[in-house]
Amino acid sequence: MAEIQTKVILVGLGGATCSGKTTLAKHLKNILPNSVIVHQDPEELLPIKHGYQDWDAPDCAIDYPRLSKFLKHVKDIGSLPDDHRSHDHLNKQTDLPIEAECQRRLAERFRVIQDQVKESDHVNIVWGLIDGFLLYWNQEVIDQLDVRFLLRRRKARQVYITAKGDAWVDPPDYWEKIVLPAYLDAHREIFEDGDVENGGLTNKVKGLVLIEPEKEDKEMSMTDIVERCCQELYQFVVAEGSNK
Repeated sequence: MAEIQTKVILVGLGGATCSGKTTLAKHLKNILPNSVIVHQDPEELLPIKHGYQDWDAPDCAIDYPRLSKFLKHVKDIGSLPDDHRSHDHLNKQTDLPIEAECQRRLAERFRVIQDQVKESDHVNIVWGLIDGFLLYWNQEVIDQLDVRFLLRRRKARQVYITAKGDAWVDPPDYWEKIVLPAYLDAHREIFEDGDVENGGLTNKVKGLVLIEPEKEDKEMSMTDIVERCCQELYQFVVAEGSNK
């Protein structure tokens, strides 16, 4: 009997703070067999801007070499390091459920195809769901990702749990002075003419799938978003099999 090999598929789930990416990651984890979530937590030592610690600066909020090394470890080993910790569970989460029938149907669809891949190709698929607000800034990190999604939606946040576990409450003008400018700066090269809110995609992030929940001509529910992402992920698995 052939030895079973582990194949890790890293899925990037990017977007602004409070755009819904963490909720999406949790729904995908409930659907995809053998899946884990990795949260892109900011550093503890951050610059001061306008008198505040800047949790969102793309050039210094994240230790990108460490993150890239971490993702490579996950891909090589097929699991999270034993010492991995995230404080995301302490953050305030909005309950955005999806239709129960949708979750059951998609979970069964992926169970079937992953069982088929395991039987025919002797490959056990493991999903790494990478949830990050600055996921597409650093090219080394981008290159580690197999499938890349970006949620284009921004909402003001209220409370954030820091790397030390402390609760950070945004001051009244923090969104306008810190969060929004940093978000626009971090994503400017991804969109044509630097138009982060309305522009089309550039070639900076190869294969990036743009999800726009609040587009005027067709708003998307969380069920719609999950369906769209699962369609892309299923096609990726099928394509990987056909490329053997």
